[in-house]
Amino acid sequence: MTSAQDAAQQRQQAEEQLRATLERIEHRIVVFSGKGGVGKTTVAVNLACALARAGRRVGLLDADITGPNVPQMLGIDGPPRADGDRLLPHDRYGVRVVSLASMLPAGAPVIWRGPMRSKALEQLLGETEWGDLDVLIADLPPGTGDEVLTIAQRTSPQAAVVVTTPQEVALLDARRAIGFAAKLEIPVVGLVENMSGLVCPHCGGVIELFGRGGGEREAGERGVAFLGRVPIDPATREGGDAGEPIVLSDPDGATSKAFGDIADALEARIASHDEANG
Repeated sequence: MTSAQDAAQQRQQAEEQLRATLERIEHRIVVFSGKGGVGKTTVAVNLACALARAGRRVGLLDADITGPNVPQMLGIDGPPRADGDRLLPHDRYGVRVVSLASMLPAGAPVIWRGPMRSKALEQLLGETEWGDLDVLIADLPPGTGDEVLTIAQRTSPQAAVVVTTPQEVALLDARRAIGFAAKLEIPVVGLVENMSGLVCPHCGGVIELFGRGGGEREAGERGVAFLGRVPIDPATREGGDAGEPIVLSDPDGATSKAFGDIADALEARIASHDEANG
């Protein structure tokens, strides 16, 4: 067998492996943003934990190859185990998690070109023993680059969650992300307005540091679902740093309720689409 034939056979095997993996995952959701710094990973992690609390079988793929933060936010330390040629995800808070960050030395930069990053994502997706899942959430890097395109094309997601903050400069990039999802014909597109007001711990008044309502207005203008808004909460940041998401550390708080409502709204949209399409 020539090297070209061998390479073609390996590609075919990888395709078959990926198909077999995806057949066991009922729904795929991608979480992305037009720009960094809007709390995309915080939303992805808390959404995954909220769905797991609701009894769903959830997987979380940290697809932000050059800036993977999921292990930190979930308190994952150490590399995953392997079973033969299959990678076994970490199981944290009922969520099955895979991230390149847990396979590299702490703080090590990933200096890879786009094709190599995309190949790594395909391997993480297809060579992981996810098992049977109700939903797989992929936390994508900001923007609309190679990795975003790779995951969107390879997983055929039923839903995309675009994360933004209320101010206009973030909404400009959210529009691009919504347009990207539309071009890829992702059936359900929803927008989350993060960092939507800070409740003063002294007087109880709301301080609108980044404004308020921009995300909901943008969703209406673009014809996509508005899934909800998440307030600025210092406990969310503290929980992320400590590896304990806010939906678990303060399950009855306002922020946890916001994430729970977003999870419910997203599931309802997906169920409605599934019903309409048989």
